[in-house]
Amino acid sequence: MSVEQSTESGESGGTKEQAEPDDGAGQAAEAGTGDAEQGAKPARKKRPFWQELPILLVIALLLSLGIKTFFVQAFSIPSGSMENTLHIGDRVLVDKLTPWFGAEPERGEVVVFRDPGGWLEGTSTQDDGFTGTVQKVLSTVGLMPSADEKDLIKRVIAVGGDTVECNAGSPVKVNGVALDEPYLFPGATPCDNDPVGTVTVPKGKLWVMGDHRNNSRDSRPHHNETGDGFVPVGNVVGRAFVVAWPIADWSTLPVPDTFGKVPSGAAAAPVEAPSAPAALAFAGVVPIALWRRRRSRRAAR
Repeated sequence: MSVEQSTESGESGGTKEQAEPDDGAGQAAEAGTGDAEQGAKPARKKRPFWQELPILLVIALLLSLGIKTFFVQAFSIPSGSMENTLHIGDRVLVDKLTPWFGAEPERGEVVVFRDPGGWLEGTSTQDDGFTGTVQKVLSTVGLMPSADEKDLIKRVIAVGGDTVECNAGSPVKVNGVALDEPYLFPGATPCDNDPVGTVTVPKGKLWVMGDHRNNSRDSRPHHNETGDGFVPVGNVVGRAFVVAWPIADWSTLPVPDTFGKVPSGAAAAPVEAPSAPAALAFAGVVPIALWRRRRSRRAAR
């Protein structure tokens, strides 16, 4: 009896001690809970998709406009002057970024450039109807090529300082090297329909030709008819690097190997060696200068 009573008493005593919380700890816990409840931010209400859609469209249009302005732009091929490299209706992507870093067009590249003056007279294809309006809006943000931009697309044959020879019955020569041009339209002649003889390209200018030589009004006819036929480097919008549409015509536009064999047309002027009298004078001045320098150091001490 005494053992059982003491056990029960111990159990009841222990239970009592566990059941009595510390008053200070309880108050702190209650205060902490209250502060947490007061500091908790209400859950952010998610907008419905129809409200977010206009914001997403505006962001997409701004990104598209930025990409078109500074990076890549699509252009449509309106004529057959670059066949069979580019067909009428092809969409090409043009790199507009590298010119921002000072890169200039190189021989063999296919480039888009603004009309130097008179090259596109009477060739406007602008549509003033509903289709033309839609295209104008979409072209502003780079989603479609523009129908009324005064741009052309040709291949760079020579750059500033180069000498071009374009004679009937002969291949095109740049700085004395005959070009092997497998990209020409089948049956087209390099220069037969528009020979210009020998031309030297001024600094800061380009000499361009279409791949369909017999169907291209490029530097050759404009050199004979409406001026010098050269394209200012500043008029170049960018380099066409890929045919993006239609999928059946997808291809890249690399620089043909033949242009890698063309030497520079503007060799750097060699550094002239000093004449014998100048060399002797320089040799005599150096010891005198060293002697004066040592003497001034001694005087300073």
